[in-house]
Formats: sequence, C-alpha cells, structure tokens
Amino acid sequence: MTDLAVIILAKNEKLHIGRCLEKLAPLEAKQIFVVDCFSDDGTQEISRRMGAIIVEHKWPGLYAKQFNWALDNLPIEASWILRLDADEYLFPDTIKEVKNLLSQYVDGKATESDLPSDVTSLSLCRARAFCGRRIHFGDTAHIPMVRFFKYRIGRCEDRAMDEHIITSEGRDYRLKGEFVDDNLNSMDWWREKHRGYARREAADALAFERGEIHFKEMKEKYYRMPRYLRAFAYFFIRYFLRGGFLDGYAGWMWHFWQGLWYRCLVDREIGRLKKETFTCRRDMHSD
Repeated sequence: MTDLAVIILAKNEKLHIGRCLEKLAPLEAKQIFVVDCFSDDGTQEISRRMGAIIVEHKWPGLYAKQFNWALDNLPIEASWILRLDADEYLFPDTIKEVKNLLSQYVDGKATESDLPSDVTSLSLCRARAFCGRRIHFGDTAHIPMVRFFKYRIGRCEDRAMDEHIITSEGRDYRLKGEFVDDNLNSMDWWREKHRGYARREAADALAFERGEIHFKEMKEKYYRMPRYLRAFAYFFIRYFLRGGFLDGYAGWMWHFWQGLWYRCLVDREIGRLKKETFTCRRDMHSD
C-alpha cells in the first residue's frame, strides 16, 4: 500500500470515473476520495464499487475552493496527496515510478522513501488526447505541474482558472512519467464548458492587468500582446511551427478549438468585462 491519498473532484463523471479508478488500482493508494457534487448519473455507485470513498459537498463556485475544502475536511491518513481529475489517469510507467519513490506499507510496516527529505512535491507533464487520439505535436501541455504533494504543505491557488498546487516549503522533484487528460464528452459539451472557462479566465486576465495576480512567465507574455492578434499568433505557432498539423484531424480539431476559438472567446469576454466596467463608472459619475 502506497502512503498516498488521491482526491478526485466529480460531478456527473459516469463516462470517466471507472476508467480513472481502474487505472489507479496498481498504485495501491492508501485512500481514494471522490468528492462528488451530488451527481445524478451513477458516478457515486461506480466509485463505491471500485473502492473509493464518496464525500458529497456542494460546489462552492470554483475548483480551488472545492479542492481546498477537501484538504481541510477529508479524513486523510496518508502523508502524500495526489490531485487528479476524473477524466485524467496515470500511465503504468508513471505509477511504477511513483511507487518506487514514495513510502509503502508492507505487512503493516513502512518502508523508506527514495526521495530526499526536503522534497515536498512531485511534478509531471500532461499528455493530451482529443477526439479519441493522442496529441503528439504542437501542444503546450508538456509543462511540468505539481500533482503530488505532501499533506498540509500544499494547497490549490485560489484563482478562477489555471489553478496550480503551491507548496509552503521544500522543493519539487520532476517525475519522468506523465498523466493523461482524455475527456470523452461530446464537442457540444466541450464548447459549453469552455464558454464558462472563458468568462473565468477573462476575469483573471483583468486581475493580472491590474497587478492583482501573477501568471507563469509564458502566459504573462501572452497577455501583454494585443487582443485577438495573440490568439491567431498562438494558433499559428502551435499548428504550423510546432507541427500540430502532423496529428491530422485530431490535431486540427484540438488546435483550432482550444488554441484559436477558445483564446478568441477569452479576448471577447475581456472586452465585454471592460465595457461593463467603463459603463458602470460612467453611470456613477453621471449620477
């Protein structure tokens, strides 16, 4: 048994939760929590059948708030946490690597961890699948992100979009393995969800302009470029310069919808929010 608790946030994840938990099984995590938001599609039953602990909690509005609530309220007994979404899973080689690094319990006795004592987080890259195929070219997903961290040392950034795990002490260790983001829902579902993402990212982008939050360096450079022009430049770099076209139909779909359509949608939302703010200020002065 690996000294690890897995936290998965869920809402109507019948399509994904079984696959996620099945692929997690070889990890032999000490605890697997599915923090459910009152699903009505059978997510809870599938999770229980596969050995997960179900905890129901009303959605507080943001992913970060829900995840941090889980950290503060779940009966966690493990030393390490894995943050994973229901439509994500770990490769077998990644699981083997993690098991070799973290402490395990054999016959009730803890084995020594292979990690240096000052390591408090493990980062790994995200592999992408879209339209039923792996995306190998042009993507920006191959940036390491923290998904494993020591309990009570890491928390999720309190922001609307692109929230990351931040640790209060220690250093990070880069894993060789990857995890996979492979959503099986329809394109209609995907577009509707990204409309919501766009509104939240636009709010974050304006907060960045006001100096209230910071992004990673590459994203800060992106948001310093002119609106809409940056979306087309981003798509051009991904699809043509980085070879996104080499993934065929799936590559076109991914880079067009996520790399161009979505980025233009965010810029439109930024413009709408700025207009609303200007109108509100003008009305206040006119009063």
